[in-house]
Amino acid sequence: MYPGRPGDPRYDGSMAELETLLYDETDGVAVITLNRPEALNAFDPVMQRELREMWAALRVNDDVRCVVITGAGDRAFCTGIDRSSIGAFEDDGSGKLPGYNTPWDFDDPGKSVCPKANDLWKPVIAAVNGMACGGAFYILGEVDFIIASETATFFDPHVTYGMPAAFEPIFLLSKMPFQEVMRMSLLGANERMSAQRAYEVGLVSEVVPAAELAGRTRWAAQAIADQPARAVQGTLRATWMGLELSRRQALEHAFLVTHVGTSQAALAEGQERFSSGQRIDWRLR
Repeated sequence: MYPGRPGDPRYDGSMAELETLLYDETDGVAVITLNRPEALNAFDPVMQRELREMWAALRVNDDVRCVVITGAGDRAFCTGIDRSSIGAFEDDGSGKLPGYNTPWDFDDPGKSVCPKANDLWKPVIAAVNGMACGGAFYILGEVDFIIASETATFFDPHVTYGMPAAFEPIFLLSKMPFQEVMRMSLLGANERMSAQRAYEVGLVSEVVPAAELAGRTRWAAQAIADQPARAVQGTLRATWMGLELSRRQALEHAFLVTHVGTSQAALAEGQERFSSGQRIDWRLR
């Protein structure tokens, strides 16, 4: 099953086959699995293309109201760019680095692998097991929250292997305190952050046993998918807007988000449910 709707002009039908991803869609929840376990789920050009097409297709699939992204196997969620796919690192005398024509012409993988860079404004939850490092923070920097297994670890090895950590710490600054981002970036491959420490500093919202990761993430995704989609997506937009704009700018735009994101039908249904005494069987975290 593929996430696009062939009748929609924004879907070009190009996702007939998936080489590097697995896709499942059930009851309003789409689960995307990065499926290159032999390469620790690093993204090569094929995965970048497939993720870009996946985000575009999910935008126009109204049946999907929440998305989960995870990695195949138990060794890694994702280890960033597959270095074997970007050419040799020898100095050819040109002064250029692989992937660059000029310093201003870099094919940033974030344009492909990040949901919000591809204008997908549906909730995305990451289920992280094993290593998440380097370019994985492109994805994790744009998901809405992260649930991790007890075996998850987080680190950024860029400086150890001769490259500045630039994009990754910028993404992480929306998830973690400055000094924690700086420590991770400067220590490179010399230190890994445990799932528990990631929870303590705010990168991760919950830590669970590895055997419970899929089920716990599915529970959260289903709870979100079962609520009115316009209200959920409006909440998503407003919260990211509050993160990225000044407080005053965000508050001024909040009126518009409230108006656009409120469905009269959903509001009436919610009021009826409240008045009837129906209550959610909630869980305590």
